Formats: sequence, structure tokens, C-alpha cells
Amino acid sequence: MGAPAKTTITTTTRAITRIRRASLFKFVSLLFLFSSFSLLLLKVDDLISKIALETKTVAGHNLAQTPWHHFPVKHFNESNTIYGKALHFLKCTHFQCMFGAKTRQYNTSPNKLKRSHNFTANTTSISTTTCPSFFRWIHRDLEPWAESRIAMGNLMEAQRSAAFRVVIFQGRLYVDFYFSCTQTRAMFTIWGLLQLLKRYPGMVPDVDMMFDCMDKPVIQKSKYRPKKRWPPPPLFRYCTTDSHFDIPFPDWSFWGWPETNIQPWDEEFKSIKKGSEALNWDKKLNYAYWRGNPFVGSRARTDLLRCNDTDKWGAEIYIQNWIEEAKVGYKKSSLADQCKHRYKIYAEGFAWSVSLKYILSCNSLALLITPQFQDFFTRGLIPTQNYWPVAHSDLCRSIKFAVEWGSSNPNKAARIGREGQRLMESLNMNMVYDYMYHLITEYSKLQNFKPIPPKTAHEVCGESVLCYADSRSKQFLEKSVASASSSPPCDLWRADRDLVENWIQRNREIISNVEKMEKAKANETTSNSTVPH
Repeated sequence: MGAPAKTTITTTTRAITRIRRASLFKFVSLLFLFSSFSLLLLKVDDLISKIALETKTVAGHNLAQTPWHHFPVKHFNESNTIYGKALHFLKCTHFQCMFGAKTRQYNTSPNKLKRSHNFTANTTSISTTTCPSFFRWIHRDLEPWAESRIAMGNLMEAQRSAAFRVVIFQGRLYVDFYFSCTQTRAMFTIWGLLQLLKRYPGMVPDVDMMFDCMDKPVIQKSKYRPKKRWPPPPLFRYCTTDSHFDIPFPDWSFWGWPETNIQPWDEEFKSIKKGSEALNWDKKLNYAYWRGNPFVGSRARTDLLRCNDTDKWGAEIYIQNWIEEAKVGYKKSSLADQCKHRYKIYAEGFAWSVSLKYILSCNSLALLITPQFQDFFTRGLIPTQNYWPVAHSDLCRSIKFAVEWGSSNPNKAARIGREGQRLMESLNMNMVYDYMYHLITEYSKLQNFKPIPPKTAHEVCGESVLCYADSRSKQFLEKSVASASSSPPCDLWRADRDLVENWIQRNREIISNVEKMEKAKANETTSNSTVPH
């Protein structure tokens, strides 16, 4: 009896041990699984936080202001939770271009698509056109790099002054964001580049560009000299001056400016032209008109306020408060309703102003106050042919002279106004895209490296931009969607430096002649006032 009992005890002990071991194994396994799951949750949480706090977007998320130009902080009307932001960024930045891209037609090499493009000699819709003369300035703007070419180090030097970097690679667009841009400038500029890819699918070459979206040019000519510090860093922006190497590029407002209720360019021009036809020249008010914001650091605009006297200077000057205007639905800021005067004044803002193209569109005589800045199309302006030059040095008197000259020469004044409108009519979006195409193409020829998207860049497509756009911006973006062209871009003129120099000299001489006319008139007035009666 002793042995069986002992055996039973031993068996029971072993069973208990096995149970304990099994329980311990289960406990350890559960503990391991719990720890692993907790660690996974922590990593997921870290990843979500990283996505929410570090993803840089076309709308300006997680981007500091440009150090060289401060502006009001952006506020986004969306989820404030980490998880909500992360999901939004994952959807818009990562998934839209992977799974939702319906408009991207360029997921093959440019050469293959170029061969498949429907540009044939038998296509009746094709009309070979020569680009406008001012397109010659493309060669002039790129002249600093014509011989030395653009190296990667040269490009990266421009990063110090860039808000973002654009790489077009095999027909797709990639953007590396560095700083936020004011309002929706970056979004609409990048949208414009995407529409260029849609208009000429497979034709836009691989290219790597640094871009700044703020106002003033920064690449000073005085700091760069051949054989000393050369070439200058290539930087694209919306304007330049005679003293800068910044490369002018069509500004964002050609695709719309929702913050000021300005529609995409083709639509806005048609509206302005229709408004300009409401009154014949002789029915328009015989004053010079300006409406805008003078509080932008512009001396020309603040000086213009002193000219607000229709009897003394023949000018009507109005201050535009865009914040208040937005509250009342932009009832007083319709550009189509601002063509009731024979003369319209253009005054630069903090730098150039997008208002110039709308002023020229009015079929009124455009009075330009000594412009310092140039955008891409202002090179097509010729004084006394499609605008009238006004001297800033004696501003009010110069405006008065222009109004009096127009009153004495109504047919000539009306003709100059018509020519300004015709210039803007010829600058339709087809021409804007052609300018973009030729500028990018000529620039790409100067790069001595193969453009490849950096690891920090993300692909941007139409769907991803719309994903980040608020409801109002989305309306403007969708209005400006381009479609593939049935004809190739216009033929670009060859470089002709001497011709461009002749244009510059001609314009200076015309402006000088107008100034002489003003002085002669002023002297005549002074003489008459001193003659005893």
C-alpha cells in the first residue's frame, strides 16, 4: 500500500508542477503580449504624433513663417486632436496621390508621352504661333547661368531664400516645403504647376527649382560678379528688378485669389472687359481713379493719398479695407465695376502688385507710377502705347498732367487704353502656360545634374491639393482646372540680347520725353501765373 500511495503523490506533484508551469507560461506569454502591445501602442502613438506634428503641407501646416517677411499666423478650421490631424495628413499627403489620383496623366517618362501626344501635321486644330515678343525676356532672365550652367551646389545656395523646392520628375510633381507662405499663395502656385503638367502631359522636362512666394526679390546683382562670385543662386519668385537676379514666374492669382474674391484670370478678365463696355470713353468720369490698401509699406501709395482732390489734381483715391470688405461680401470691390473712369492709377505695393493686370484690362488709360518691380508680362508694356508713365518725384502734378493731356487728346488716350486691354486679352491662360513651359524648359537645359526628388519631398497631385483646400479655396481651384492642349506651345524666339537692350533704351527715351512735356507744361503754368494782369 505504501508504494502506490507514494506513486500517487509523486504523480499529483508532477501534475501540479505542470499546471503551475503552464500557468506561468500563460502568464509570461500574456505579459509578453501585453508588453509588446503596449510597446506597439507607444510606437504607434509616437508615429501618429510625428505625422501630426512634422508633416509639412501645401496649406502651410507645421511650417514657420518666412524669416524675411512676416505675416498673420494661419489658423486651420479642422480637427485639433493629434489623431485627427494625423489621419487628415495621411489621407491628403500620402494616400490621395497613391490611390485617389484621377487627374494625373503623367505616370510615365516624358519622352514616351511626348511621342504619344496628339500633335500631328494632319490635326486641323493646330495653328503654329510665335510667342509674344516679351517671351524673349526668358533668355535675359536666365542669362547669368547660360555659360556656367547650374550645379547642385548652386541650386542649394538658393535654398536659404526659398519657401519651397519643386521637383518635376517623370511627369510628376514633388515639393519640399521649408517655410509657410502668406494666405494661399503656395497652394495656388503649386496648383498652377500641376495644371501645366495637365496641359502639356509628358512635355515638361525634369527640373529642380527653388521658389520663394513672398514679395521682394533678394538675389542682389551687386553681390555677384563673374570670375569672383558666380553664378548667382537661381531663385524663382513673382517679380524682380533691374538690380536683382530673381527669376520672375506667373503669380498665384492667375488661378484665383479667394482672400480677395478675385476669380481665375480668364474668368476675371471677361468680367472686367464686360464691365468696361458699360460706358463709352466720353461717358467715363474724367478723373484718375485708384482703390487699394496704402498701408503695406509702399511710399508710392501713401504719397498717392495726398493727391485725392478731383478739382486740384484730377484724382479720386479710395482706401480698401479687405477685412471689412470680406464681411459684406465684397460688394464694393468688384473689379468689373471699377472701369468707370478714363484713367486708372497703378501704384506698387510692398513690391509689385497683382492689380496691374486688372487695371490694364479696364479699357481706361493706365497711369503707372514709376514701377521699380517687374513681373513676367510687364516687359510687354510700352509707354504711351499701352500705358502712360507717371513720375513719383512730383506725383500729384504728374497725375494732373496725364489727365489734362488725355482731355486734350481724347482719341489718343482712348487708343492707349484699348491697347492695354488688348495686351491683357492676349495674355490668356494659354499664353501663361506657354510662358511657364518655355521658362521651365529653358531653365532645365542649364542644369548640369539629373533632377531627383529629395527624400524630404512629397508628391503633390491635384487631389492632394484639393484635400487640403478649404471649401472656398476649392471652388476657385476647381474653376481653374486645365485640360490637355490640342496644339503645342507657341514657338519661342531665339535669344537676342541686343534687341532687348534696344527695347529698354527705347522705353527710357519715351519716358524721358513725357517728363520733358510735363516740365514744359509746368514752366508754362508758372510763367502764366507770374505775368501781371
